[in-house]
Amino acid sequence: MVFPGILVREEDWEVLKRVIAGLNFIADLTKADAFVYYKVPAKDAVVILTHVRPRSISPLYPESLQGRYVYRVERPLVFRAFRRSGYWKGQGLLLGMDAPMVEETFSVVDGKERIVGVLSFESNLLEYERRRRRSPVFQLALHYLHHMARRGLLEKTQSFYPVTEQDGIIVVDDQGFIRYVSGVAANLYRKVGIMRDLRDASLSRLPAGDREMLKAALEEEEFRQEEENLGGDIVWIKRALPIYEPPSRFREILTPLLGKPSMALAGAMLIIHDATDERRKEKELRVKTALIKEIHHRIKNNLQTVAALLRLQARRVSSEEAKAALNDSINRILSIAIIHEFLSEHATNFIDLRELCRKIVEQAKEGMLTPEKRISIEIQGPEILLPSEQATACALIVNELLQNALEHGYKDRTIGHITVNIEDLEGKVKITVHDDGVGLPEGFEPLQTESLGLKIVKTLAEEELRGKFNLERADGSGTIATVVFPKKLEA
Repeated sequence: MVFPGILVREEDWEVLKRVIAGLNFIADLTKADAFVYYKVPAKDAVVILTHVRPRSISPLYPESLQGRYVYRVERPLVFRAFRRSGYWKGQGLLLGMDAPMVEETFSVVDGKERIVGVLSFESNLLEYERRRRRSPVFQLALHYLHHMARRGLLEKTQSFYPVTEQDGIIVVDDQGFIRYVSGVAANLYRKVGIMRDLRDASLSRLPAGDREMLKAALEEEEFRQEEENLGGDIVWIKRALPIYEPPSRFREILTPLLGKPSMALAGAMLIIHDATDERRKEKELRVKTALIKEIHHRIKNNLQTVAALLRLQARRVSSEEAKAALNDSINRILSIAIIHEFLSEHATNFIDLRELCRKIVEQAKEGMLTPEKRISIEIQGPEILLPSEQATACALIVNELLQNALEHGYKDRTIGHITVNIEDLEGKVKITVHDDGVGLPEGFEPLQTESLGLKIVKTLAEEELRGKFNLERADGSGTIATVVFPKKLEA
């Protein structure tokens, strides 16, 4: 396994990746930043392979330190854990800062008790003191979980819902008696009608679902997560896992003679998260999203109806000029309808400009090309996501430029090729419509034209998109129309 500037041995990585898999869970539960260190060959330094910052509390470091080299003077306990297998604790300073912290380090060993890395937890002094004042039962359970983490036994927790400050915790012993109930857990049970003190009670006092999860952790040593609706819209997300007691230091020393020691089952932990508010908000969001999509769907249908009415009117008009004006209006209305079609199909305010151009081109072919015209239209460029406000302006611009090219560039021609090219220019978007038609007439001034279509393009480009519009004759023949504008990152 290759990390920045270092190659991790394959046999070491097989051990370390199981440790890393459980770090999110144990960092959240400990409310500490978690690190996995690896020894740098031929160098008096170690490297941080992984840095996991807790989600249950503000992390100590504003950014990840993964890949940072650390020297003996900065983390003497880590170097001690590399030299001698065991558990070490002490105070120090945050890396690159003067703030104090408490450090707990554990040697990570393979099946032959060979040290392959070091697992370290760093806590701020206040949080460490709070943890130290909690029940001795909880402290011991957490210590056991730290040892499980260094042996890669928390790998299955990587699929668990994150542990938060508002989660309730229950610890039971290997005989099935409740030894610890956090204040949050007691309050959660009161909400569902369990008022009595659960400490030292048997599992039979717990609700059936919780009881079965803890039994599975104790009897089958299962890691399990379930979401349960307790009625009245109360929703809990529960995680249960076995807790193992690490072997004694003396037994670990005898590993080369007696083989790898087993870890005895010491109990189980149940973590309860009240997801009622989250599920209610998710339901409200789904309803709102469905309503908004329905509104966009109806707007699209209404715009298509208006376009159909104008098309009927255009057929009854005898004036060619009036008919052309109505057809231009129909294409503009349908261009806007395409935006609402996108928004009615996708639960997002961002629209893919390339896909939008594809639909505009299809519409142009259907509405503006007669059977005798063999003019191909090609779209080039990557997927570019734009907020719906900018996408609406782009739809109208591309429609007008295509309409202008087809009406004027190929008025007396039946064969031709038009390219619509879109580019992402690091914060700016460039749209180019290039045709090989007759080109601009001599002395043509785009800024002084009376063409409504070009005026629409100029107004949208400069006022709506805060960009620039340029129209020029291409080398040889044809016309190149360009619109460049800054891309919005937020809808």
